[in-house]
Amino acid sequence: MLGRLELTPREHTRSDESVTHGSDMASRHPEPGRVSTNPNTTCQLGRSTRWVIMTISLFATASSFLFVNGIAFAVPALAARRGVPLADVCLLSSMPSLGMVMTLVVWGYVLDRVGERIVLTAGSALTAVATYAAASTHSLAWMGFYLFVGGMTTASCNTAGGRLVSAWFPTHQRGLVMGIRQTAQPLGIALGALIIPWLSERGPRLGLTFVAAMCALAAVASFIGIIDPPRKPRKIAPKEELANPYRGSFALWRIHAVAGLLMMPQTITVTFMLFWLIDRHHWSVAAAGGLVTITQLLGAFGRIAVGLWSDRIGSRMQPVRIIAAIAASTLFLLALTDNVLLMLAISVVAVLDNGLEATAITEFAGPFWSGRALGIQNTAQRVMAAACPSLFGALVGAAEYPAVWALCGLFPLAAVPLVPTFLRPAGQHTQAASA
Repeated sequence: MLGRLELTPREHTRSDESVTHGSDMASRHPEPGRVSTNPNTTCQLGRSTRWVIMTISLFATASSFLFVNGIAFAVPALAARRGVPLADVCLLSSMPSLGMVMTLVVWGYVLDRVGERIVLTAGSALTAVATYAAASTHSLAWMGFYLFVGGMTTASCNTAGGRLVSAWFPTHQRGLVMGIRQTAQPLGIALGALIIPWLSERGPRLGLTFVAAMCALAAVASFIGIIDPPRKPRKIAPKEELANPYRGSFALWRIHAVAGLLMMPQTITVTFMLFWLIDRHHWSVAAAGGLVTITQLLGAFGRIAVGLWSDRIGSRMQPVRIIAAIAASTLFLLALTDNVLLMLAISVVAVLDNGLEATAITEFAGPFWSGRALGIQNTAQRVMAAACPSLFGALVGAAEYPAVWALCGLFPLAAVPLVPTFLRPAGQHTQAASA
């Protein structure tokens, strides 16, 4: 398992035994894909170098989310300047997520074969090209096509960035570090909320050109600064690492289902919060964009906090169950009150779980399957993200916002009993009969 890629201080006294008797370790950890016996991974890099790699991964992933969610912040300008119906503009905003769904598993497979540096560099560069093409066209149909293609290419960052961070840091730091890396989503969204509405008022092309420039910069940084973590050649890797982690256990499937259900509150708040503040509460574009930025920054700090929390309690999944319950309760209260403070709260809570789920997947799936497992995970999330703007956009027009918030609250409520809370990080795993 990736958790064995670096020996913690308590494990140094057992390092020789761990390498010599890998089969004994496998017998104590029967889950497939859970054990790696390479003790020399992180010691090949200094601490500062590992943090530089984490920072580049953070930036590349933030630029990808800036692209995926950026079109949502151009919605008011598109609707006002071109007279496009809200449902059609919401469909346009879903094109990046639709594109991501098509290629997440493919990028995960490529990642398992060629490594993180190539995947991050190529994906960011291709996304920059597609975004610039979308910015250059005056046809909404062609813009949608280029956004779809850009979604296909930006899927690379979701899988590569998470596994890269998880591989370079030890188990007792991984929740915190992955939480920092997962601030990429709220930071990318916050940057988009701050910059894109302002630029889009001067023309939608300017906002998309800004996104293209950020993706191009991410490609250059990835090419220069990313170092792939070493791993055994497949020919000499133990069969426990090569085994399919989906066989004999429903743990990964349960994590995927939970992640997909909890994606709905994230997508709904990102897609509709800006328009809701302007249309329902009569806020200015600048004020609404500023509040969205604040919520995303709070969500970024929240991801770091819950990552540290998971390290302290030795569980990634227990905090996820609590987050799901709070998200459902907040959405139901929002449906009753239509209150701005509750919208702020759900916007923060809705983004807290992603890093925990990604960390649990890399720890359970192992170095030869985590790319594909993260691809499947992100596919489940993107299916929900792609489906909900058009669905809920039509519901907003037919039944107004309270019905949207109430319906959205059913998704995190359904996730609560599915969370596999029995999973533990490396060295802390305990067998359990049920969650």
